[in-house]
Amino acid sequence: MLKEETACLTGHRPKSLPWGYDENKNSCKRFKKDLYTIFSGAIEYGIKNYMIGMAEGFDMIGGETLVDLKKKHKEIKVIAVVPCKNQEIKWKPDQQKRYKHLLKKCDDVIILQENYTPDCMNKRNKYMVDHSSVVIACYNGKPSGTGNTVRFAKENGCKVRIINPNDYKE
Repeated sequence: MLKEETACLTGHRPKSLPWGYDENKNSCKRFKKDLYTIFSGAIEYGIKNYMIGMAEGFDMIGGETLVDLKKKHKEIKVIAVVPCKNQEIKWKPDQQKRYKHLLKKCDDVIILQENYTPDCMNKRNKYMVDHSSVVIACYNGKPSGTGNTVRFAKENGCKVRIINPNDYKE
């Protein structure tokens, strides 16, 4: 997997997205449509590999969008980068089901460590940035793990494409 052909996704959890868990809202539908366009542009630019951190919120939406794009662009690969086994264990049942379904659709799954530790999410983010040339971030500008990842990506010379979820408020 060439770094020049690889992008990673980072973004907010549902509590920081205008639609929360309700992806049937028009704001989320507009967001998903724009995300499809952004990913299509990245594919045309030559990005073939997409690493997703498999968290609730943006990661799941982005991963599902990329899996959908694979129907049209067979050359792309979706790689799940899981911070620790059973990261979804405390999620709501519907989100756990969604997670497992998406995991099965990924071309590869990288599990970084066996057990949860307080820094495992940061390790996952660093791993993805270290192996990417492009970072696609759903970021509202507020201090967060996503913000830390965006800063780290810029410091390491990655191209960063920020999508502000607040632009999608109804």
